[in-house]
Amino acid sequence: MNKRTYAGIPEQNSKIETSKVVLIPVPYDGTSTWQKGADKGPEAFLNASENMELYDIETDTEVYKNGIYLANAITENASPESMVAAVHEITKSYIKKNKFVTLIGGEHSISIGSIRAFNECFDNLTVVQIDAHADLRKEYEGSKCNHACAVYEASQNTNLIQVGIRSMDAIEKTVMDLDKVFFAHDLAQDDYWMENAIDLMTENVFLTIDLDAFDPSIMPSTGTPEPGGLFWYETLEFLNKIFKEKNVVGFDIVELCPNPQEKSSDFLAAKLYYKMLSYKFNNSDEDTYDDIKGFKEPTNKQTKFNDEENDY
Repeated sequence: MNKRTYAGIPEQNSKIETSKVVLIPVPYDGTSTWQKGADKGPEAFLNASENMELYDIETDTEVYKNGIYLANAITENASPESMVAAVHEITKSYIKKNKFVTLIGGEHSISIGSIRAFNECFDNLTVVQIDAHADLRKEYEGSKCNHACAVYEASQNTNLIQVGIRSMDAIEKTVMDLDKVFFAHDLAQDDYWMENAIDLMTENVFLTIDLDAFDPSIMPSTGTPEPGGLFWYETLEFLNKIFKEKNVVGFDIVELCPNPQEKSSDFLAAKLYYKMLSYKFNNSDEDTYDDIKGFKEPTNKQTKFNDEENDY
């Protein structure tokens, strides 16, 4: 039986040896505190992707031809800490193979592991969090790896920029850098918020997108929907600007909580992912990373290796 490929793309475009992109599903929902179901998000995302057109009109590209390898899902769920450790280890292993690494969750706690891996591999990293919630608690419900803590570590160890925030606890304000937060209510009145946010970014950028950043009128299927969110084209405009002006080194998309009677959210997540890849490879001819810390760059940009060693 043939191994499943991302979006049903041809096998020749999905091999680890030649793919520029790696997609890691993380179907984890161990710490969500309201609606459960984010563990079903990666499967719904993949199903929607298989029914999506692979030609992107805006960029006039078919980005899948750069190769997208669908990695085995990370299914470690013994504890939030063990899940984060697995995400960290596996994400880092693919970065070291000189791949453009992406992840689809699962709840936002998976980003603790992915951000940790990228921060260890790239100098002077900016994390851009697009989200309805601040997620800045140091600990929640007895764990530092809770979804409510998703970017606390990033706030301490990286240049964290938060966009779309419209729900938080008062305690999070003591951690938050208000000069780097773009609250949802301010975005509606500021014509220059995109440029101002980009001005705060360093060259290397990791994007973490919680789908509840979008307004629930276009993205209802998420665990904690909040009114007053971002819309489709303004979000794409912002993302495209970042990809054009900065070196986006990877990204994750989290918190799709699928509803069998509501498929538009699954398709939004699928299109968002493909759009981001289209922007990445339309705006840059580079497929190597010059600023990796501590790793030897492969002598051959498409160094082959046995994918069995890194399939978990």
